Amino acid sequence: MLSVSGPFRRRGGWRADGGSRRGDMAEKILIVDDDATMANLLSTVLEFEGFQPLKALSGEEAMRLVLEESPDLVLLDIMMPGMDGFEVLARLRGDPRTEKLPVIMLTARTEDRDIFEGWRRGADEYVTKPFDPHRLVEVIREVLARTYEERLEERARHVDYLLELLSKIDREKSGG
Repeated sequence: MLSVSGPFRRRGGWRADGGSRRGDMAEKILIVDDDATMANLLSTVLEFEGFQPLKALSGEEAMRLVLEESPDLVLLDIMMPGMDGFEVLARLRGDPRTEKLPVIMLTARTEDRDIFEGWRRGADEYVTKPFDPHRLVEVIREVLARTYEERLEERARHVDYLLELLSKIDREKSGG
């Protein structure tokens, strides 16, 4: 199994509905794969691991579910009829409502050019089939944790900026 870490990380807080997931809720993972058997297998594994799996059997269905269900992460196959995984990824990254949604490419395509294309279009991770289900769950958790950490870092940067701004205003008021 190949898992390549991506140089292009997404910032957290992507939620299409502008909200945030409560800590007591299972993370929603959208599985996008035209192979129903694979989607069902992934769904079973994810549910066993405490996630809330959602399934889309086409790129079009995936785009609809992303906006309706606001998943926390997408597992995305490349080879699908109609809208393929690369097109789905490009649309997700091109939409301000979904541009920060974590996406893991999960595909049988192992050529360097496919992996490069996944990174170029903004994948957070690239995992090839066949895969070890336990390792896939680890990668999902790593991506979700990294995204959360980045979200916290972003908030900290905003707080630091606001504190600097308030300090500057206070200095100007006191004539200093």
